[in-house]
Parts: sequence; C-alpha cells; structure tokens
Amino acid sequence: MKPTYIYILQIILVSFISCVGEDIVEDRVDVVLRIDNPLTSLAMGETHKFEATYLNNIGQEENVDFIWSSSDTNIVDINTSTGLATALKEGTAIISVTTIGNVENEIIQSTLQITNETIIDNPSRSGKIVTTSSYVLTGDFVLEAISDQNLIRLSISDNYNASTSLPGLYIYLTNNPNTTNGAFEIGPVQVFNGSHSYDISADEVQLNQYSHVLYFCKPFNVKVGEGEIN
Repeated sequence: MKPTYIYILQIILVSFISCVGEDIVEDRVDVVLRIDNPLTSLAMGETHKFEATYLNNIGQEENVDFIWSSSDTNIVDINTSTGLATALKEGTAIISVTTIGNVENEIIQSTLQITNETIIDNPSRSGKIVTTSSYVLTGDFVLEAISDQNLIRLSISDNYNASTSLPGLYIYLTNNPNTTNGAFEIGPVQVFNGSHSYDISADEVQLNQYSHVLYFCKPFNVKVGEGEIN
C-alpha cells in the first residue's frame, strides 16, 4: 500500500476517534408541558391567546388537547379549549393548562397580572455550554428574539472555546439532548474560539420552542456537548 493511502487512512481513523465517546445513549427524557407565549401582564380589556406544547418522553411534540383555566374568572376569563384570555379587571390570577387524552397527565401554571399595560415575558434566554466528551467545549450563550428583524439570535459569548480536533462539528437546537432526531440543525461550527452568533428566521424557530443547544459530530453521529436553555 502506498504511503499516501496509509496517511489518508490514518487521518480518517484519528478523526473518527476524536468524536468517539459515549455514543450509546438513552433517548428517553422527561415529559414536558409548557406555555409557549406567557405574559407578565395584560392590559384591562385586552385579550391574549395562550398556546401550549406537549413533548413526549423522547422530546417529540405531540398533538394533544388542553384544558385552560383561570384561578379568578372575575379578573381573567379564559376559554377552556382555545386558551383565549380576556382581562376584566385589575388583579392577579393563575393561568393553568392541563393535558387531556391518552397521554401522561401534566399541568403547568403561569401568574398573570392585569394592569394598564401588556408586558411580554423576558424576550431572551441563556445557558452554558458544557462538554460531554474528553475534548474542550465550553462557553456561555444567549438566545433572544429580535422582533424588528423577525429573527431568533443565538449569541455565543467571548469565553467560548472548542477543540479544533472535532471533525464535522454541528450545532443544533433540540428538546432531547441525547439525539439529533427531531432537532433543528443550525449548521456546521466554523468558529472555535471567541464570540459569534447564529441568526435563525422566527418563521422556523420560536424563542421558547427548544430546551437545549446541542453539539454533535455529524459524520459519526456522536454527541460532544450541550447547553440547557434557561
């Protein structure tokens, strides 16, 4: 065998080993019910249609029926099936949503104040990237809505550092940090040190849609890092 071929095979082997870690993973995660568009406050006389998402035990969205309720219908009235809330008078109420049907029963609540103005919840989320392999991968990040540009922006902080020995490294958004199945692929990682950002159309991704940032060696389908989005 010619030396050139041996050298190429060695490079391929080293690349494979670089991404090999715990490549046998358990895909199951906790069932999640969340309110997708919470509010801090709603102005009197205005309406807001709450929406919810149910994720099963592999992080996949399921179409299920919900029941919505208000702890005080004198303050906030809400349609039990559509989630349309109407602010009636000043005060505070608890908005609850419950799953019904052939799924694990879940309930989640959100506090809503009725005042003289409508305030949307914090339009940004954040987290920290941690390695799940023997290779360096670390840094803080912020996920935020850029409303005037119809964008969701993932900003990686200047303390970010990733090993350049990771071949085919890709970044994803996901609700199951154990797999890329069902994940949103942002694209290949091209920056391995320092601050940078990824812009995603808000028509493709919503701010509260995913729970984790995920790093995978795509050619070998091996996880190398993650970051929970808080």
